Amino acid sequence: MARSAEPIVLSKVERDELDRLVRAHSTPQQVALRARIVLLAAEGIGNRESARRLGVTVQTVRCWRRRWDSEPDLALADRLADAPRPGTPPTFTAEQICAIVALACEPPDASEVPITHWSQSALAREAIKRGLVETISHGSIGRFLKGG
Repeated sequence: MARSAEPIVLSKVERDELDRLVRAHSTPQQVALRARIVLLAAEGIGNRESARRLGVTVQTVRCWRRRWDSEPDLALADRLADAPRPGTPPTFTAEQICAIVALACEPPDASEVPITHWSQSALAREAIKRGLVETISHGSIGRFLKGG
């Protein structure tokens, strides 16, 4: 015989906040769905029935119920947020990017570079020469300046 999932116990504040998230038009749909899963679990609705009502898999319901129960000390928004994903860490620190942008704001002749305006390639060479970075492409310089 299958074991039914334990209902989730919510405080009035948590329930009100979850209801607000579900009703708000500005709430991302993923977050609203997760909030609905938790609210149904708090009503004592089982995983299968919750999955059927919400049009998701039982695994999805199980995952978010577990996640809600396993992180009671986190803020509500963090409990409903995506988990961090693995990936390559950033190549350049925020400090390095700021130093490169600051370098671009300096006139080239202050660095004794015989040009009148910085090019991305010249900035890359100067950043390496000054020891701001070990290596950098002109494309990275362009991205930093565009976002910068």
